[in-house]
Amino acid sequence: MVVSSGLVACSNVVPDIQSIFRWNATVNVEKECLIVMKTTLDRFSELETAIRAHHSYSVPEIIAIPVIAGSAAYLAWIKAETHK
Repeated sequence: MVVSSGLVACSNVVPDIQSIFRWNATVNVEKECLIVMKTTLDRFSELETAIRAHHSYSVPEIIAIPVIAGSAAYLAWIKAETHK
């Protein structure tokens, strides 16, 4: 959905992540998957809204990690794929 709608250019799904976290004063150990989504800062707010609408957690991990360097061609592709 987020790729076909143009919110992200690409998503990588990393299965079988073991997460250990404190929630409601309890330490939890859960199996999760990590999804790395490539988008632009211009599309981040819309992407966050889409994730929240479909995620089962009330507080899902939604963070933006800055790209300090990258292939010019790859970064141009992300920009082109997520352009409104």
